[in-house]
Parts: sequence; C-alpha cells; structure tokens
Amino acid sequence: MAACPQIDLLALGEILIDFISVERADSLREASTFRRYLGGSPANLALNVARLGREAAIAGKIGRGPFGQFLKEGLEQGGVCTDYVVMDPAVQTSIIFVSQTRGTPDFQPRRDADFKLRPDDIPQAAISSARIVHTSTWPLSREPSRSAVLQALHAASRQGKTVSLDPNYSPVVWPDYEEAQAVMREAYRSVTLTKASLDDARRFFGAGHAPREYVQMFHKLGPKTVVFTMGKEGSLLSVGGRPLGRLPAREIEIVDATGAGDAFWAGYLVALLDGNPSERCLLFAREVAELKLQTVGPLPDDVDKGALYDRLPDVATAFVAQGE
Repeated sequence: MAACPQIDLLALGEILIDFISVERADSLREASTFRRYLGGSPANLALNVARLGREAAIAGKIGRGPFGQFLKEGLEQGGVCTDYVVMDPAVQTSIIFVSQTRGTPDFQPRRDADFKLRPDDIPQAAISSARIVHTSTWPLSREPSRSAVLQALHAASRQGKTVSLDPNYSPVVWPDYEEAQAVMREAYRSVTLTKASLDDARRFFGAGHAPREYVQMFHKLGPKTVVFTMGKEGSLLSVGGRPLGRLPAREIEIVDATGAGDAFWAGYLVALLDGNPSERCLLFAREVAELKLQTVGPLPDDVDKGALYDRLPDVATAFVAQGE
C-alpha cells in the first residue's frame, strides 16, 4: 500500500453512495426520484477539508464495482488522498437513500463494505502522518470496523494527535442502545474535540436536558472542546468545561440540509489547522455551513477560503452569553 504525504486530516470510516431525492420530501415515503452523490460523513468531511485548501486522506472500504469506482474517482478529483481506501472485490459498496429537506433528513441505509474495514486496513503510518484524526459513529456501530477505528483512535491519542469525533448516533444504524453507549464511551477516552448536534445529544443521552447540560455531559466523556449545534438556535462553544458563548444562526434560504454538519465541522477543523482560536474557528464553521445549506450536494469545488475569512465578524460582537 502506498503512503499519502504529510496530511492535515485523516478521516476514518464510511465511504458510500448517497441517493438524495430530487424532490423535497420530509419522508422517504414521499420521494420517488433520486440522484447519486458521493457520501458518508468522513468522506464528506475529507472532501470539504480538501476543498478548503488543506491536505486530507481517508481510510475506508468500498467495493470494486462501478459504485466503488465512482467513489474513489470522486475523492481523487476532489483532492483527497485515497491510498488508504481499500477496494474489496468480496463486498458491495454501501448505499443510503436520503430525503432532500430543510430539516433533519430521513434516511435508509444498505450497508456492506463500510463496516468491513479491518484493523490492518489502517496503517500506523497513516496515523503518524496526520495532524488530526477524525471519525463518526457509523464505523463504531459494527465489527470489524469498530475494532479498526478504536485501535486507530487510541494510537492517535498516544501519539498526541488531535482526535475528533462526530457522535452522529442513530438507532436506525445502531439499534443496540446499551452497546452504543459502551462503545462510544470507550472511543471518547481518546477524543480531544467533538461536534454534537442537539438531535445527536437527545438520541445518545435521552431527551429532557438543556443544551448547556448536554455540553457538560459530553465534556465528562473526555473531550476538552465541545461544539454543540442547535439548528436555528445557533451553536455553543465550550473549552475545558468553560462556556465561551453562543453563536446565533443567521436567516438564510436553505436548499438542502444533507451534509451541513460535515461542512460545518470541516470549516471548524480547517480554521483550527490555520491557527485560529476556538471562537474564530466557530465563526468560520458557520460561514462554511451556510454555503453548504444553499447548495444541493457537496460544497462547490471553487470555494474561496480567503473570501470566507474576510466576511467573519469580530468575535466580541458575534457571540452572546449562553443564557441569551
């Protein structure tokens, strides 16, 4: 296996086909026509990081058929290093049907290749060459990808890497709730920063808590930095258990919400790699997410990162106290 050069972000996990409905639909029952896109949260994040001018690589498993070829070519055309992507003739590329909506999308997966990533499919050299190692809940939900990703996260932590986790837990993907709790808590032992949504928190911890309480729950699992998104209510930022304020959302015309969380987190991580403090990283993340929300499918290939930075407001005036 070849080795990617020095990379800024190594994403671990699912690379799959998103079939997104052409028509707007809150439920897949209402959708009849679908268009094919490259998908999977880690894959989307890696592509977004590359589109924002940073070096990204991904480790994952796909089939060798036309869907797998489509995904590998799409990643490479997007500037993502695919040296750690395994094309296995014995598996079928995973697919997922997704509704195009302004809110939380309805989805139905058909999984095979994505969870068959094995520990020896993620070389130690890949972890050593990365500044940030990122993953999501999906590969942790099934074996053998669970063991592969847990080993990689622990290795990254031992090497002092920044370790990022998107806790996008869903009972559709992981119906065994008690198992999910145990495995996620094990993963969080190695995590330094996490991006959770209000929907994620309610599914993982249960409903009935205030956003500030959810933030502290995530801190207790291990990560120093918690970014908590709340849709129209904006996002919260907490570092070392200390709240740094709420960043309000802005009124925009939403075209497609699919992948908005991945765009948001890519923006945050890229700003972090660019040397910005946490508050400015969150401002940049909001800009990237708004751009994605106004685009069907992925972020545009010609994102002007400099222009996004130029639009950022002053931190002192952008944030409000978390109680407001």
